[in-house]
Amino acid sequence: MTQTPHSQRGASLVVGLIMLVIITLMVTQSLTLSTTNLQSAGNMQYRDEAIAAANMAIEATLALSTVASGHTEPVDLNRDGTNDYTVAIVRSCLRALAIAGSSETGRGSSVTFPVASTSQNYMVLWDYQATITDSATGTAIQVHQGINQRVSQSQCNTLCPPALNVDCS
Repeated sequence: MTQTPHSQRGASLVVGLIMLVIITLMVTQSLTLSTTNLQSAGNMQYRDEAIAAANMAIEATLALSTVASGHTEPVDLNRDGTNDYTVAIVRSCLRALAIAGSSETGRGSSVTFPVASTSQNYMVLWDYQATITDSATGTAIQVHQGINQRVSQSQCNTLCPPALNVDCS
């Protein structure tokens, strides 16, 4: 038996509404996904900027003969004259090794303190720890950098106290 158009009157309306709901859900989901991807990319950028700022602060601190506890280094990443980050730097003496026949200076390290030619020289392994916490973006990064540095025996005794179990004698 054939159906009359009278009995199919609301079917196309129901199918159209169901399709409209499905399309709306797909658009809403794609907007949510794109927002999440944008936030992830932003967080990666903040992280990379913080790591770059930490590395710049460590480089700026290398030339200092002493790094006080709680030393902070301002960093201007984009060179606009305004400090973008403030990096807290802590330097720890990990190890000191005597260098045999080391009365001359200028070899063994990219950063060398002026070393007296009459004393024993040491190669000191430093751990530079740079910590950045940016309250504006919520970024918190801690970067460690190991650096060898050539110093004299008196500088080794001063910079690597015996309490750290580092032998500079």
